[in-house]
Amino acid sequence: MADDVAAGQMSLFAMPMGSGAHAAGWRHPLAAPSRLTDIGHYRAIAEIAERGLFDALFLADAQGFRPVAGREAYAAVDAVRMDPVTVLGALSMVTDRLGLIATLSTSFNEPYSAARRLATLDHVSGGRAGWNVVTSTTENEAHNFGRDAHYGHAERYARAEEFVEVARAVWDSWDGDGVTADKASGRYFDPDKVHAVAHAGAHFRVAGPATMPRPPQGHPVIVQAGASEAGLAMAARMAEAVFTSHPSLESAVAFYGLLKGQVEAMGRPRDALKILTAVQPIVAETTAEAVAIADELEALIPTELALSLLGMQFGGFDFAGFDPDGPLPAIPPNNASKGSQTRIIEHAAREGMSLVQIARHVAGGRTSKTLAGTAEEVADELARWFRAGAADGFVIAAPILPDMLAQFVDGVVPILQARGLFRDRYRGRTLREHLGLAVPASRHDGHPERHVEPEIWQRKKP
Repeated sequence: MADDVAAGQMSLFAMPMGSGAHAAGWRHPLAAPSRLTDIGHYRAIAEIAERGLFDALFLADAQGFRPVAGREAYAAVDAVRMDPVTVLGALSMVTDRLGLIATLSTSFNEPYSAARRLATLDHVSGGRAGWNVVTSTTENEAHNFGRDAHYGHAERYARAEEFVEVARAVWDSWDGDGVTADKASGRYFDPDKVHAVAHAGAHFRVAGPATMPRPPQGHPVIVQAGASEAGLAMAARMAEAVFTSHPSLESAVAFYGLLKGQVEAMGRPRDALKILTAVQPIVAETTAEAVAIADELEALIPTELALSLLGMQFGGFDFAGFDPDGPLPAIPPNNASKGSQTRIIEHAAREGMSLVQIARHVAGGRTSKTLAGTAEEVADELARWFRAGAADGFVIAAPILPDMLAQFVDGVVPILQARGLFRDRYRGRTLREHLGLAVPASRHDGHPERHVEPEIWQRKKP
């Protein structure tokens, strides 16, 4: 396996969110919000990311509207989201090395179809697929899939772990050399090297096998973002990259040490999982200019929308009746991400922020830390976090797309390269090679006793 990770070098993912990662980014003169159904928009972003030698492009997703308060608040969000696997499949045709990470929910998909779509993406891209495993957080998604309410937090993660295990079994259902395509004998594949999944669990029943050979990477790279106790436990067991967000270096270092320790406790090497923290870089010629852009963007967020987006982080809690200049009120238990809630509460307390201040902070960054400054200053901060052991790399969530991603690539990336902190060329072709991750062994390698004949070709008695 070609290893594209040099000692002391960080990873970079690009995460395009709508017109940009900032909640009001679509309103800025640089943004082109009407292009969110135009594949050309995503192609431009992917080409910039690949020019910047990024490990991967990471498409977030939700299969329903997020819970904000009232029709006008909904109307203020660039809510367009297309299917990420379809978009990334198209982008695989116009990129050569860039990894392609799709978000797929384990709550509102089935493992066989998800595994099949991701395996297809891995094949058509030549081994560049990744899967951002999410459990979903919104009630509208549940209603779109025939449920009266979302699964409870514990059930979501129990379902997710089984879902991922079934998907892996589907990917392993063909041995790497299963296809023989022997024209002389008339045998297309070796039936001894194609295995039933034969899974019957608490949440899923899947017969298998897959309808295609094992993916080029063995398994697409597993990415996860859950920060609750259950989410971290799942990440330690099965994730290969974790996307996270932290308001301070101290919290990021603590999280990094905690999760890496859990990975080791699961019997995995520390470097089997990469931790990347999200940042929203605003790069300008001067610090004052960058800060002015950040202030301009924040001022474009309607107060009602900011409070609604904050409420979304707390399971749809309604802040409308509270003093916006008062403190963040006590929040009752809810079904939203526990890790995100904890970080927001701790940040508001540490900084002494009012309700409206924390709302604007959360709304502006969505899930990212804002870095506003010159290219040198942004590079300095990324280097400081990386060298302090806060992250193995960063998810770059450009506030306005595609311009601010280009500013990062043209301004910050060369500085990181000059300091030896980032690659100067791609050395591998697959996402696993970029990240220095091994191709996972198939569960059937060296275990002929695990072979189960697929039920579909077992002879039936008349």
